[in-house]
Amino acid sequence: MTLLPTEDTPLYNHPLPEIEQWLISMGCEQDDSELHCWHITKSDWRAEVCLDIEELTVRYHATNLSSASANPQTPLTPSNPSIYRTFKYSLSRQDIENAVFAGP
Repeated sequence: MTLLPTEDTPLYNHPLPEIEQWLISMGCEQDDSELHCWHITKSDWRAEVCLDIEELTVRYHATNLSSASANPQTPLTPSNPSIYRTFKYSLSRQDIENAVFAGP
C-alpha cells in the first residue's frame, strides 16, 4: 500500500489507485458494474460517490427517514429522498473528506 499525499493536497494530484485506496479506507465499496462509483452506508444515510470526469459527485439517500440527521436546508424527507452534491477535484482531500463523509 502506498502512502497518500498529504491531506491538504488537491484531489487532482492523487493517482487513481491512491484515491481508490482512500475510498476503501473511508468504508466505501466499489460498484461491480460502474467501476467509477463507490457506495458507503452509515446508520442514518447511504451514499453513492462517483469519480466523474470534472468532479466527484455524491448522491445521499436516507436509510431511515424518521432519524435522518440531514442539513435543515436540504433535508432528507419522503418528498426529497436524496441529495445530490458535487465537489471539484481542486479541493483538498481533507476538505472533500470532511464534506462527503459527514453526511448530508
